Amino acid sequence: MFKHILIPTDGSKLSEAALRAGLQLAKEQGAQVTALYVMPDYATMIYGSEALMAYNATEMTKSAEKEADKVLKVATDIAAAEGVICKTVRATDFSVNQAIIKTAQDSNCDLICMASHGRKGIAGILLGSETQRVLVNSRIPVLVHRPVV
Repeated sequence: MFKHILIPTDGSKLSEAALRAGLQLAKEQGAQVTALYVMPDYATMIYGSEALMAYNATEMTKSAEKEADKVLKVATDIAAAEGVICKTVRATDFSVNQAIIKTAQDSNCDLICMASHGRKGIAGILLGSETQRVLVNSRIPVLVHRPVV
């Protein structure tokens, strides 16, 4: 039985489907939910490169925060409709998978429920997979929601 489920979301349709699945599981289990949106760490990306040192990341960060708040509002609205209490977290990190794992650990979650595009072959190699990285590096169980094709 799960007590606390972390559901990372990026606002995509696939991510929303995983959110809905995770909320349904939480409802069935009586678990609490934390929805997570990981924002890019623009300061690290920009200031880490000498060519772009003069660029100000403030506007990019404000835009990312606005997008995060919009996506997390959708998550809480869906949760409310399901009758599940859902807290939200915005994290800023250069590594999405590390932010997911750290948030799950810091929040004492006992399950991470996340989406996967299921890319294979060259697309999987070139694009990589945050889900795969979480699976490989997390000590917390991961439930992967895959789209029906």
